[in-house]
Amino acid sequence: MRISAGVEMLQLTAKAFDQDIILNPTLVWNNDEAIVIDTGMPGQMNQLKEALHELDMSIEDLKVILLTHQDLDHIGCAADIRNNSDENIIVYAHGFDKPYIEGDLPLIKTNASQMSNEELAAIPDDIKYLYTNPPKVDVDRVLKGSQQLPYCGGIEVISTPGHTPGHVSFYLRKSKTLVAGDALVLANGQLMGPVKQTTLNMDEAVQSLENFLHYDIEHVICYHGGYFQGCPKKAILRIKEHTLQREKVKRK
Repeated sequence: MRISAGVEMLQLTAKAFDQDIILNPTLVWNNDEAIVIDTGMPGQMNQLKEALHELDMSIEDLKVILLTHQDLDHIGCAADIRNNSDENIIVYAHGFDKPYIEGDLPLIKTNASQMSNEELAAIPDDIKYLYTNPPKVDVDRVLKGSQQLPYCGGIEVISTPGHTPGHVSFYLRKSKTLVAGDALVLANGQLMGPVKQTTLNMDEAVQSLENFLHYDIEHVICYHGGYFQGCPKKAILRIKEHTLQREKVKRK
């Protein structure tokens, strides 16, 4: 889906726990370079190649991979992209998630060694393999909040921890597009906060949403749910208000 000139939301299909899901990496490019933000699940390399082919591009055109965080469905094809290219592709991620992405530490949410036999038995075999053999890729450069990346008209890193310790989002200055990663999801046409079941620190994740309020955002790409057009400020304030009300109920 074309968001604006040089910004395309890709759609990759996968099956997880007997459900079909759509993942939405973002491709950003100009005449000199092409960048992919997040890379889908392991095994989706052919889908990525087909998506690039439809845009008259190839893996060889990619110069940079930006990773929002360490989860399987975001880092899945990063190593394959690098291995399928003769170019020196630069991989960026936040320092907090770097050791997990590189395989020095097990991925926090899919660490088979921390799961009971019953929990492992409940995971389908095709997914279980990924828990015991997760993807990994070397991170060349470490991201930090408010960092300005000199690609495609300027990309700013927004620190949004909570979903994982090193979760980041990206603001594409030229197109006023927020690539939210998993900091926001889109459901039934509404922007929602991060999914509680897959978020490590929900309070921190909701607090991180305030960082979006400083940007002039016209387009939002959610990795889960897809494209939202409009200002997300009302949605963010609604999410925070809902969280505060929920906490008040808990204290009673």
